[in-house]
Amino acid sequence: MTTQDFPELTPKVVLGVAAHPDDLDFGASGTLAAFAAKGAAVYYLLLTDGSKGTSDTSVNADDLVKTRQQEQRAGIQAIGGKDVKFLSYKDGELEVTMDVKRDIAREIRALKPDVVITMDPSVLYSAARGMINHPDHRAAGQATLDAVYPLARDHLSFPELFAAGFEPHKVSTLLLINFNDQNYTVDVSQTIDLKLQALEAHASQMPDMAKTKATVRDLAATIGGKSGYQFGEGFIRIDIPA
Repeated sequence: MTTQDFPELTPKVVLGVAAHPDDLDFGASGTLAAFAAKGAAVYYLLLTDGSKGTSDTSVNADDLVKTRQQEQRAGIQAIGGKDVKFLSYKDGELEVTMDVKRDIAREIRALKPDVVITMDPSVLYSAARGMINHPDHRAAGQATLDAVYPLARDHLSFPELFAAGFEPHKVSTLLLINFNDQNYTVDVSQTIDLKLQALEAHASQMPDMAKTKATVRDLAATIGGKSGYQFGEGFIRIDIPA
């Protein structure tokens, strides 16, 4: 199935779930900005505290956590998002546990998103790009898939959530961030500048901001060009039957 075969997405509520501050802004913020521009309420859920993401030996973990949370708040503001929540599992130690799944399912039941965006947990590495996918990315993606189906859907999963008033919710569409393979491309030609503004907020992670922005822009041009767009973001799209 190609992009043209899918119906247009016009969500009212979108939830992005990722491991670290900056993950969603790298992978999907052009799309999230496009949804927000059309009236969707966009939320981020960040699973780890981001406390390991630096090569600066003079920075301590507590200060880095504060910095990265501030950067992410600025990033989601840049794309017109509503709010970001931090769960603060230890960076580099995220595992696919029932506690993590419960926390994600709780947010899904609370916000009731039409669309959930997360990392594709099947991406282990890319030899062509010289990239090993961070284990936190894989864990975040797998835990989110499990939370979407079936844990957020079934009231007998996590009955304590149901007893606390978190009604079951069925997500209609899942978009998996995958830089190697896509079956769905979103036109971000009108929001690429917002994506770059969101990335600019993450100064602690990008010592050469100009190079990072150029790389992101080139990738968006390559992905978009395959579907006839000036700039695009690509995903594995899964529509879940009602």
